[in-house]
Amino acid sequence: MSLIAEAPRFLQVFSDGSVVRAAHQTAACSATSKDVTVDPSKPITARIFLPAAPSASTPPLPVLVYFHGGGFCIGTTTWLGYHHFLENLSAAAGAIVLSVDYRLAPENKLPAAYDDGSAALEWLSGAGAGEPWLRNADLSRVFLAGDSAGGNIAHHLAVNFAGGGNFPANIPIRGILPIHPYFGAEAPTEGERAAGAMNDMFWKLSLPEGADRDSYGCNFESAEAEWGLFPATAVFVAGLDFLRERGVMYADFLKKKGVKNVRLIEAEGENHVFHAWNPNSEAAVLLQNQIKEFMQSL
Repeated sequence: MSLIAEAPRFLQVFSDGSVVRAAHQTAACSATSKDVTVDPSKPITARIFLPAAPSASTPPLPVLVYFHGGGFCIGTTTWLGYHHFLENLSAAAGAIVLSVDYRLAPENKLPAAYDDGSAALEWLSGAGAGEPWLRNADLSRVFLAGDSAGGNIAHHLAVNFAGGGNFPANIPIRGILPIHPYFGAEAPTEGERAAGAMNDMFWKLSLPEGADRDSYGCNFESAEAEWGLFPATAVFVAGLDFLRERGVMYADFLKKKGVKNVRLIEAEGENHVFHAWNPNSEAAVLLQNQIKEFMQSL
């Protein structure tokens, strides 16, 4: 058995197909967060965050469905940084946050993460209605968000919403918020070239066998949708992120396709998914407020 792929401090993949993910500091649930099972057969779980402890008198609240990053291969909603950022975001935005733990590659290559995102929305629209912590969820105000690979997932679910695939009929998506979204193409940007082997490795591990980086999972230009139905989109980029150029290209692509409301918001001087590593930083607080303002504008 030999080591065939490695992301130091995060992931090792061996020739027999086994995968070892490094342990990272995690957070237990609090008075305003709760873990739920979306689909026990896969399994898919999620963590619900509320702005305050659950109460029968709580008014209807918008729902933000969030997908963590990690190149489709690592990460979990229980990581300490994600827990604190989303807990703070829920309180700041006055919204229910449903943070989804989708299946990871390479054991579950794409489109598994998209299927799990769809399953989470199906659960939210059906069985999740019986979850006491979601009794105040306003399903007429649902938003999709995520960082890095999670932003890619949010985009693909929005494509399905806009006529590109199956989507729960009773969940009209108000908007999506891809944060430093993880896309690519066979023709790399300067930043992607600089990222080099690590970026190449994550795409190789996550894309289906035989697929290249112009395929549906990687290149947003390959998607087919009724773009006039695509929801309002706030694309967040970071000035020092290797994916910044690709994020700007994504926002421009949506505008050219006729998506009615597209905003590009940049965090100057910040790195990729800075909010997950420093959830209490000034930049992370600003990001939370920008998410709040976008949601309240729709």
